[in-house]
Amino acid sequence: MKFSNTIATAAVAATCLMAQPALAADEPKGNVEAAKAKVSMCIGCHSIPGYKASFPEVYSVPKIAGQNDKYLQVALRAYASGERTHPTMDVIAKSLSAQDIADLAAYYSSLK
Repeated sequence: MKFSNTIATAAVAATCLMAQPALAADEPKGNVEAAKAKVSMCIGCHSIPGYKASFPEVYSVPKIAGQNDKYLQVALRAYASGERTHPTMDVIAKSLSAQDIADLAAYYSSLK
């Protein structure tokens, strides 16, 4: 019985390991050039060093140039899902496709 549990566990683990590259391949690859036509909704807040927004309260807006690509994607998806909230970011993130998110993350992570 113990031997068959070990085999079953190994089979499940192997299946998960083989499926992981397929899942990563389904994620769109970010395109820095394509993002240049999409950044207009971001630059008004995120491209001004020390900028503070006043809605819904005074809020220091982070400068995102040079931030990690994956972090930016996770953050945008969290705003889109409601897991993370800010009135402006919620609306913007919900309007983005998976490709838009990948493109914007690639663009901002390429900046210094």
